[in-house]
Amino acid sequence: MIFQETNLKGVYIIELEMIEDERGFFARTWCQREFQKCGINPKLVQCNISFNRKKGTLRGMHYQAAPCEEAKLVRCTMGAIYDVIIDLRPDSETFKQWVTVELTAENRKMLYIPGGFAHGFLTLIDNTEVFYQMSEFFAPEYARGVRWNDPAFRINWPEKVVVISEKDKQYGDFVQ
Repeated sequence: MIFQETNLKGVYIIELEMIEDERGFFARTWCQREFQKCGINPKLVQCNISFNRKKGTLRGMHYQAAPCEEAKLVRCTMGAIYDVIIDLRPDSETFKQWVTVELTAENRKMLYIPGGFAHGFLTLIDNTEVFYQMSEFFAPEYARGVRWNDPAFRINWPEKVVVISEKDKQYGDFVQ
């Protein structure tokens, strides 16, 4: 795996190192030792799949509050997404800054998101599936979110939002 840290400390775009032959390729998508070597939380306790029927489906911006902050390893296994994370760590030099990456089934990139970040994505094509590996179990009482179009962040979404849950629409303005 090739780890490329973004301008948000602790956030990595991970590309596969493919071993190819006439059959196709083989690649490692997770390795505890390699993650630890980069200072990345190697704990994984839960995996989730999100299937999205329509282009323009927005999910986010979600996070879990302390003491249940979760790290995520996100990969698009079918289709394509515009993945966005926001640094919500008040003591961070990059507080309220965000980074995006296009994750697709074709580019096979992954995004590692440490605890303290809000995460969301917009589907770029119909029938898109996203696979998450989580460092903590889902704790509904600690589930939080910020609004995808909150002026505090000014995220540049590449497409029109067509489908979004009522819950995700209803998050209030961000207050620090």
